[in-house]
Amino acid sequence: MQHVAIQKPCLQFLRTVIFPNGRDKLAERLSQIRLQQWQPWRHTNSQVHCRGAKSKATIQLKDLPQGVLEKNSSVRVREQDGPAYPMMIQQARNNMRKFADCVLLTRVGGFYELYFEHANIYGPLLNIKVAQKKTVVGLVPMAGFPFFQLDRFLKILVQDLSKFVAISEEFANSASDKVKSGGLMFDRKVTRIITPGTLIDEKFMDPYENNFLLAIHPGQGQSLAIPGQITPMELRISKLRSKSLGLAWLDLSTGDFFTQVIDMGSLSSALARIGARETILSDDVANPLQQEILHVLEQDRHLVTRHPIQPELLPISSWLPMLESAVPPADESLFTDVEITAGGLLLSYVREKLQGLGLKLQPPVRRQGNESMGIDKNSLKGLEVLETVKDGMGGGKGSLLHSVRRTITKGGTRLLKDWIASPSMSLQIINARLDLVSEFCHDQALREKITSFLGRTYDSQRLVQKFSMGRGEADDLISLLRTIEATNELASTLEKHISTLKPDAETVENSKVTALPLQTLSSRLSLDGPNALAHRITAAIDEDGLMQSHRFEENSSAEMVSLAQGILLDEGSVDDKEAMSRIMSTKTASKKSMEQESEEETWIMRKSASSTLESLHNTLDDLYQQKVHLTSNLRDQLGAQSLSLRWSPGIGHICHIRGVKDVRTSLKNPASTRDARATKSTRSFYHPEWNTLGGNIDRIKFQIRAEEQRVFQELRERVVSQLVKLRRNAAVLDELDIACSFAVLAQEQGFVRPVLDLTMDHKIVGGRHPTVKLGLEEQGRAFVSNDCFLGEKERIWFITGPNMAGKSTFLRQNALISILAQVGSFVPADHAEIGLVDRIFTRVGSADNLYRDESTFMVEMLETAAILNQATPRSFVIMDEIGRGTTPEDGIAVGYACLHHLYHKNQCRALFATHFHALVDMSKDFENLGCYCTDVAEGLDGSFSYIHRLRKGVNRQSHALKVARLAGVPESAIDTARQVLEGLRSKTQPLSEEAVR
Repeated sequence: MQHVAIQKPCLQFLRTVIFPNGRDKLAERLSQIRLQQWQPWRHTNSQVHCRGAKSKATIQLKDLPQGVLEKNSSVRVREQDGPAYPMMIQQARNNMRKFADCVLLTRVGGFYELYFEHANIYGPLLNIKVAQKKTVVGLVPMAGFPFFQLDRFLKILVQDLSKFVAISEEFANSASDKVKSGGLMFDRKVTRIITPGTLIDEKFMDPYENNFLLAIHPGQGQSLAIPGQITPMELRISKLRSKSLGLAWLDLSTGDFFTQVIDMGSLSSALARIGARETILSDDVANPLQQEILHVLEQDRHLVTRHPIQPELLPISSWLPMLESAVPPADESLFTDVEITAGGLLLSYVREKLQGLGLKLQPPVRRQGNESMGIDKNSLKGLEVLETVKDGMGGGKGSLLHSVRRTITKGGTRLLKDWIASPSMSLQIINARLDLVSEFCHDQALREKITSFLGRTYDSQRLVQKFSMGRGEADDLISLLRTIEATNELASTLEKHISTLKPDAETVENSKVTALPLQTLSSRLSLDGPNALAHRITAAIDEDGLMQSHRFEENSSAEMVSLAQGILLDEGSVDDKEAMSRIMSTKTASKKSMEQESEEETWIMRKSASSTLESLHNTLDDLYQQKVHLTSNLRDQLGAQSLSLRWSPGIGHICHIRGVKDVRTSLKNPASTRDARATKSTRSFYHPEWNTLGGNIDRIKFQIRAEEQRVFQELRERVVSQLVKLRRNAAVLDELDIACSFAVLAQEQGFVRPVLDLTMDHKIVGGRHPTVKLGLEEQGRAFVSNDCFLGEKERIWFITGPNMAGKSTFLRQNALISILAQVGSFVPADHAEIGLVDRIFTRVGSADNLYRDESTFMVEMLETAAILNQATPRSFVIMDEIGRGTTPEDGIAVGYACLHHLYHKNQCRALFATHFHALVDMSKDFENLGCYCTDVAEGLDGSFSYIHRLRKGVNRQSHALKVARLAGVPESAIDTARQVLEGLRSKTQPLSEEAVR
């Protein structure tokens, strides 16, 4: 194994940056450590060089460019306007100017470094020391960290601080480039710009969340101007809502790509549904709608980036170089101009950030508003569909997503979130999903087998995307292999199960389950190409060698840190020890002698991976045999049994003898040797035969590594060639995972299959809130179920009752049941018949928005306006305590107006809860409105309990003072409130509907 000692500039970096208070002894002892830099796909023991500004390069005259110099190669034009820094520092300065909106990380040997103002600004934020690098023009601030900690610091910069980071890597200079750069061995170029929306395979990414990048384009020539000096608010809102926007969003880590056309009024809800990490707007500030879009984005605290828009509209066919396959002509004609422009803006931004890195996205999928249930931003938040209001955590405990999630794959979890945020409006799709859940509920053994196979799979969507971008590693190939193997067994199990089911008409009519849904999914699996790929991976990759290479990698990166920690424990300062603890590996490096030379080589490719590899390995084996014979001959010739043949950095191929006796014996017989170095107990010397043999061994090893790289590249290309099939198979696995998880959920919680149709009914027997029920069970309490029957007879339920008696829970649970049903899940009820819901609206809770100068009541009215303006007869609306943010008289007036509008104008299914009991009398002529209430049971001793089950009727007592006493309000205050309440009741008379006309 070849090693290289840490060079002096690297020691200076360790002394001044990582351990600024260290001692000279630290540098002295660290100089003995051998570092290895491992490329991700290869085990090769490459050397890590830590370079400083005073590096020297030596070339021969024959390597210099000969003949007439090219016009462009005469003199390199300097990009700086200032002092002439050393070339390496100047390269960093030039890149900082070129990528002015980015934090620049420059690779220097085994470290990534920051310079100038970036070091001063971000060094403290990253909790790393800022040092001063001496140059001919003065001190330059610098800070840095080891290369293997890149993901850790990217997380802080990109994910936590929302910064753009430019990664500048090293590229070896040719002989002519060395001359041009003044002897610099490496050029440094930015290879990628990392932003919150362009993450690919970073380790800090959430595997259960999509990382979407969104572009928004309002179209050309759209104006909000309205004739006249005064713009009525209602007219302005109407015009604003009608403006069309083009959306395009993608996930670079999976290759998902979508477009959609929405109106301006739906933008906030679309943003909440998509959940993009970064949003792109064009730099066309002249478009009047851009400012309105920006206001919405700022209100919801989205990260916004400006990017130049294309001067002319390019067709979708121009996207083909970035797609895995072309968009069919029939589908291409469906995309609107605003969608195409948004897509072009998005892809242009991605190309710029990837800096030439290859990319293969899935063809864009055009989303349409009428194909899924609309859940606006307020409903997503109020119903806690994806995250809780309190914690704001995606999928956090208490959300609908958390309560129903039983998926075991990462891709299945991401798909489940997408389904819940966009429930289907297609009866065919919904029933197909429900059929699968029914099948897995009926056959538990089949479900357990499928779940077992899914547990052996990996995140195929992200794996194949890495390969499409040229970033796949050997471990990714093994993960892909295991996924293909599990998919094969899963497909075989499905085929056997399908063959046991009788497809005759009598069975289909009488049986609750058929083979049809499983047949549909099974037919979508493509196995021929992936199986051939799996066989090739198995034949090529040596998994034992791969595991051993990982051990070497861990040991090499831990040796330096382990030794430095020991020194700092003895003589370092407190700051040094804290800095060391941050970078100390949790794994202990293996204890090996620094002087020991290992002959062991690890290869990740099998010898039989190619005929060339097999021939090279045979040649290497012969050379090793020659080495054994030469070692034996020299031992006999010199009389030194401790003699070994080695390679040492800085010395080359040497013969090494250990032990005083053997050293003395060897000196009596020089055997045409030349000493390299010697001590009292060791001797190293050159031998011409070993020099020749060692050179031949190194040459064959180099050829083996080159051939392994060629074979690995071939495997990468094979993965890319199977991209479409592998992604299609991954989609099937994700859908199976969701179906199995819904079946597990149904059996755990006693959910039932809903019946969906095109009526306007909502019939729920024994309905339960899916998350509140779980919370009560954790406390050892039981949940009280309730029925709900909305339809032609009673289109709206008017609900009254005490505080804390469950009115809000009842409202929310019925909305959540509708969502789960159209997602394709069983629902928490004893029986459910639901007419398709096109949109769900909620007006619950209270909050203000001081940033937009909106009071609590203004926020309430904005949400109410959206409901009254947008709800259709097929919508489902829940409204809780409308009008409570103003005076009782105004509140009653607003509440009645909303109820009147829902009943006469919107004519939708609605649950309307309020404490304004006067509304009962005012709406007594509404024939299709039913009144229901909850109650309180009071004991003779003053105790009471809530009756959560709804009954028909009206409860005019809110029992607010009971809640106040439970909350700990002083008894004297409660007595005062009781006296005031009794006085008010004696003066209050119910209002009639005629009184408000």
